[in-house]
Amino acid sequence: MANHKGSLVVYVIIGLAVIGVITQLFSNAASFFTTVLTMVGFGVVVSGLLYFLLFRKKQSSNDAKKYKQAVKQSKAKYSQQQQTPPATSKDSQRFGIKRKPTKQKSHLRVIDGSKSKRKNRASF
Repeated sequence: MANHKGSLVVYVIIGLAVIGVITQLFSNAASFFTTVLTMVGFGVVVSGLLYFLLFRKKQSSNDAKKYKQAVKQSKAKYSQQQQTPPATSKDSQRFGIKRKPTKQKSHLRVIDGSKSKRKNRASF
């Protein structure tokens, strides 16, 4: 019952705030918009300061540089392998021998059931 009363108080406060905002908007619109823009500007400034002071310093520049260099080397290495066609041996080209591709093992397996209980269908 106490929880129900608490939520009722919150709804009343939110309702009064909405009524106050609507009244302020219609009675003094210019002051309302300047107040809203001031609050938004203040929020942008505070969040920008927090970003530049706290979150930006968490990354060490040395580690970031090393990571970017490793990514660059990896891209260069693997892009060269993909661009060059695979080299075939001269012997196989000379004699026209083609190698058979090796088969991969199947991922399926046979499950042995109860073969002794199998009925002979020919006797029916």
